[in-house]
Amino acid sequence: MRSRSSLSSRTSADALLRRRFDALGLARPRRAKLTRAIAQLNRELRARDIRLSPHFWFSNEWFSPDGVPGIAIPFYLAHANLERLERRMSGFAEGGDVESLMRILRHEAGHAVDTAYRLRRRALWRKTFGAPGRHYPSSYTALPRSRDFVQHLDDWYAQSHPAEDFAETFAVWLVPGSRWRSSYRGWPALRKLEVMEQLMASIRGRKPALHTTRRIDSLARSRRTLDSHYAEMRRRRARRNYSLVSERLGAAFVTVAEAEARGRSARPAAAFLSTHRRRLLRLLDRQVALSVYSARQLLDVAVEWCREHDLQLCGTTRIAAAHADRFVLRIGRAAARGGKLRFPL
Repeated sequence: MRSRSSLSSRTSADALLRRRFDALGLARPRRAKLTRAIAQLNRELRARDIRLSPHFWFSNEWFSPDGVPGIAIPFYLAHANLERLERRMSGFAEGGDVESLMRILRHEAGHAVDTAYRLRRRALWRKTFGAPGRHYPSSYTALPRSRDFVQHLDDWYAQSHPAEDFAETFAVWLVPGSRWRSSYRGWPALRKLEVMEQLMASIRGRKPALHTTRRIDSLARSRRTLDSHYAEMRRRRARRNYSLVSERLGAAFVTVAEAEARGRSARPAAAFLSTHRRRLLRLLDRQVALSVYSARQLLDVAVEWCREHDLQLCGTTRIAAAHADRFVLRIGRAAARGGKLRFPL
């Protein structure tokens, strides 16, 4: 007997791209790793005496909408085959591993708690995080050296909008056994965590003020195809500005055609940087004044840029390593001096 979605591990990527969302069986999260993560999130909320259990549904991406204390999960996490397609089309699957899945769920739970208890109406919220009604831009600029924000999700996401700043701060606060007081000692962001402690103390043991189980932008009945979804994702990614990275590559980073034309030995730059990740991060730690989080994010952006442009790194292993070292130090020092990156929102 066929499953409701007719989706199996044998379904090809091309066949999946032609599928409509309403043919994927996206009614509610059933996959074991999702249900386990949701149960863990609910345990963490109960441990803090927050009496909210968000509801979940599938949509295009992660979000928790204004006015709804629930969480939308990206469709590709509904099935292992969809997750493989996401990795093929995007290069990664946000929330695909348990650690990143819990990080995102804690962040989205921050939005849900904010909505359920109407916290953003409070003067303390606005004084600490800014104007929640500020327009969401199509992209945002991140300052890697900033210590005004917690560092939780990728791409310095707390810097994108006051509501995201609140949700990121909540996520750091919620982590079981979090040592945020020592981790953020000396940072202006510590004050935001202290305010979060005050806000959460004020709702402890209280029922939510808002109750609704609406599902905004649910894909359960969407007639769009996956192919059209990924076409839109490609357009969004074009809004990025990684010039802090791309302008500091150096002559050793070349395209495949350039390497062949010059007759030079070369290897995929993204794979080389990934293989040498630990060494490069130690190099940044020793020589550049950036947090561990920011160093990792910069290296991730560099790997992503090299992979998307199929860049090659010339020279023997020893020479390539020297070029990689110089490149990583250039982007690290640029970020430490106030260099910025732009990400789609």
